[in-house]
Amino acid sequence: MSRINTNISSLQAIHRLSKNQSDLSMRLQRLSSGLKINTGKDAPAGLIASETLRSEINGINQAIDNSSRAGNVINTAEGALGEVSALLLEVQTLTNQAANSGALSPEEISANQLQVDAILNSVNRIANTTQFNGVKLLNGSLDYTTSGLDATKIDTAQINAAKLPDNGTVNIAVQVTGSAQLGSIGYSASGIGGTPTTIEVAGNLGTEQLSFAASAHNSAIMVAVNQLKNSTGVSAAMSGAALKLTSTAYGSSQFVSVKTITGTFANGKDFGADAQVNVNGSSAEVSGLVASVRTGDLDLSLTLDSAFGTQTATTTTFNITGGGAKFQLGSEVNRQGQVQIGIGAVATTKLGDQVSGFLSSIGSGGGNSLVSGNSIQAQKILSTAIRQVATLRGRLGAFQKDILETNVNSLSVALENVTASESAIRDADFASETAAMTRAQILVQATTSVLAQANASPQNVLSLLGR
Repeated sequence: MSRINTNISSLQAIHRLSKNQSDLSMRLQRLSSGLKINTGKDAPAGLIASETLRSEINGINQAIDNSSRAGNVINTAEGALGEVSALLLEVQTLTNQAANSGALSPEEISANQLQVDAILNSVNRIANTTQFNGVKLLNGSLDYTTSGLDATKIDTAQINAAKLPDNGTVNIAVQVTGSAQLGSIGYSASGIGGTPTTIEVAGNLGTEQLSFAASAHNSAIMVAVNQLKNSTGVSAAMSGAALKLTSTAYGSSQFVSVKTITGTFANGKDFGADAQVNVNGSSAEVSGLVASVRTGDLDLSLTLDSAFGTQTATTTTFNITGGGAKFQLGSEVNRQGQVQIGIGAVATTKLGDQVSGFLSSIGSGGGNSLVSGNSIQAQKILSTAIRQVATLRGRLGAFQKDILETNVNSLSVALENVTASESAIRDADFASETAAMTRAQILVQATTSVLAQANASPQNVLSLLGR
């Protein structure tokens, strides 16, 4: 080369050196950060995919944390309910003991009543003080609220779970398509014939034998049957001059049976029928007058009033306006990723029902206290209260096991897979990057040396001037 104004070899060496230095810088950056993609120019498409996966990873991690926290809430509530259950069983023992009035003095029964009062106070204390992070769990604040509920058509509405839209309500339409029936047997004769008669009357609650003198009227039979209806589950009423025996409750599991032991009387057995009910267009599971619906968005149980449940083609509506505990269990905030569950109050004024009575009536001054002597009714109330607490514990347990724990398991698997995918896109392979860095270092050193030689080559023209 004999030209000195333009050194093409030097320019080529500079260009190669710049590229090699840039490659070395990139390798050093990857090795120091551990990431293959540090800026958008490294891999635009890969960056988009990586950021999307990282968003999923953060959402899954938070969903796992939310599920664990929800489990802590349920554990707190379930632990308190376990104590309430133990207290109710103790009340049942005291009630059973007080019913043995022939062997207990009035003072002993009064002492039992004092203990019952203390237990009822403890139940109320647990209901009002059980909390998690300042949120009361068992005082009814996490129960659902309704509006427009017609008490003449629906006696009780137990809403276990309902997915409510944000700041919205859920409309519930209840339609009776088939009438509930009582078990029923008619007796058209005017009374007992000319011979004494003994009959056996049986129902869901038990069996009793009744004996009547010759020529006893149907009115006397009616009185005798009704006096024992709490023992048999069978009541009687006059229909004109005829006698009609019916079960005291509705449903296909309820029956009335009459069997003649001696004398002459009508024998027979008849079962009732469950109402047929649709809730929001879905066929409900019905036992007598109690209709239950369990879907992904709604879990409720309704006790229909007998006047409403024995009609057909009748409808009533109400709204679920709020309440319930909402848990965000999905990686994204949407309706599918949220679950809601209602936790009712376990105060003594809430445990029990309108038919048997409420637990508070077992306390001193209540109509079913131990000293009042209404031990049979007190036992019915206790049985109802114990069943309610056990059912609530079962629902919370199923929620924890079948929803929260399975959600954590599935999210953990998803987290592994998504993290692996994100790592494959974004994380640096140290083995390959180290090899590439070594190559880049050698090339930088080589091109630096070449550049020095290229810069020195124009000096060769001096040899021409020396000649």
